[in-house]
Amino acid sequence: MKEKIILLVEDNPDDVELTLRAFKKNKIANTIVVKHDGAEALDFLLGTGTQSAAATNQWPALVLLDLKLPKIEGIEVLRQLRTDKRTRLLPVIILTSSKQEQDIIISYSCGANSYVRKPVDFDQFIEAVRQLGMYWLLINEPPPSRK
Repeated sequence: MKEKIILLVEDNPDDVELTLRAFKKNKIANTIVVKHDGAEALDFLLGTGTQSAAATNQWPALVLLDLKLPKIEGIEVLRQLRTDKRTRLLPVIILTSSKQEQDIIISYSCGANSYVRKPVDFDQFIEAVRQLGMYWLLINEPPPSRK
């Protein structure tokens, strides 16, 4: 069985480190590809360069996407992913600190599969990551391969 890769799109280095620590603490050993802005994420997923998902055949099993990103906002990343046939069905989980109702509504309207607010407490965050990993990597039945 092919390894399930996780794409983490997060610009805050502290949140990247916190997320990686939470995955490690939960013994989720999947490869995590980190992109620090929306442009990097889109280049990885939709680009044709040598480091793109298509070129390396490293399509993520899921994307953890922050909303507030430099260069290209998370919502625009989501919109573009949903218009491309290669990524239209890719599970995208919004992982953000935003509590704004409008962010939740627009995220789901643009095709997010889930909206998770980052807990402030590290133990709660570890539990949230455990549940995300359990569901999206083990329980969820993904769409058929893009090949």
